Amino acid sequence: MEAPMKRDYFIGLDAHGSFCEMAVVSGTGEVVQRGRCQTTIAAVRALIDKVANPRHLVFEEGPLANWLYRNLTDQVASLSVAQPRRNRLICCDGDKDDPVDAEKLAQLLRGNYVKTVHQTASLEETVFKQLVAQYVRRVRRRVAVGQQISGLLKQHGVMARAKHFDKAEDRAGLLEQLPAQALLRELVTVSWKEYDAVLVCEEGWRKRLVQRAKQDEVVVRLEALPGVSWIRAAMLRVYLDTPWRFRSPKALWKYLGIGLDRRRSGDGPEILSVPWQVNRLLKSTILGGARSAIAQGNNPFADQYRRWIDHGLSPKLAKRNVARSLSATLWGLWKGGTVYHPEWVGVNLAARKGIESPKARTMR
Repeated sequence: MEAPMKRDYFIGLDAHGSFCEMAVVSGTGEVVQRGRCQTTIAAVRALIDKVANPRHLVFEEGPLANWLYRNLTDQVASLSVAQPRRNRLICCDGDKDDPVDAEKLAQLLRGNYVKTVHQTASLEETVFKQLVAQYVRRVRRRVAVGQQISGLLKQHGVMARAKHFDKAEDRAGLLEQLPAQALLRELVTVSWKEYDAVLVCEEGWRKRLVQRAKQDEVVVRLEALPGVSWIRAAMLRVYLDTPWRFRSPKALWKYLGIGLDRRRSGDGPEILSVPWQVNRLLKSTILGGARSAIAQGNNPFADQYRRWIDHGLSPKLAKRNVARSLSATLWGLWKGGTVYHPEWVGVNLAARKGIESPKARTMR
């Protein structure tokens, strides 16, 4: 948002499941209005309508944020969804109650101190993202149940991971290794039934996700990249949402958790480190894609990995470099509206013009 004008009004909204608190701050920093309403779109819109234009709205990221964002964007000059972690002023200064929070949100917005959180703009994109999130939850549930069963077996000296009891024919041998105690064997058998049910549920959500992913033009293009399956392509599609969020591949790398942060204190040495406050799901997705591309072989990313290993890089760093190359290629084809070309890997956008295929030029 540009520098505030004295005639602008800044609205801080503290949204809860049953009610919303609003505070309005003028361009000079004076609180000119407060309000409270039920948490419905009609009530919130009516409350905002009482504020003169031009008006700017801010509220924090949370379960209600995307719903409010999609339904209130057209009512204000600008709308910002604030990242709660960065709003240190709210939790570390003064009293902690809802009206104060709303006022301080408005003051932060007026001072242009709000760190925004990207939101999907359409209902269709939001539901697609929720479908991906539902599948991820099913996977995590299956992994958790498998770990619980492994822990139960380990307590009786049977060392087995989930892959050792995925098949029904392998379970009889594991039961024989347990003590001859009827209740214990019944407990393990019932746990396996729960595991099977969770596995069936996960597979059902996977099929739904793949079916929806194949209908998305961007996902189809991303899936053509080595190491990027339908599931990974869908995750990257919905959690990145648009390539225009990132001004460069380096900005994308930081968001994915594979870039580098530079820190220096005083005259001390510059320290490079991988950021830790990142989207862990996206980081595991892009690193998993890099591992798969390397394992597949016979593609430019596997060739890059071998070259970096030959130059003395550790496998960990070489894999991270492959993930950066993969994400840069993904970002470029997504932003340019083109399809995957192996000869473009490692080539910048300006140099691609000399090797661009006629088909790609037509798509542009």
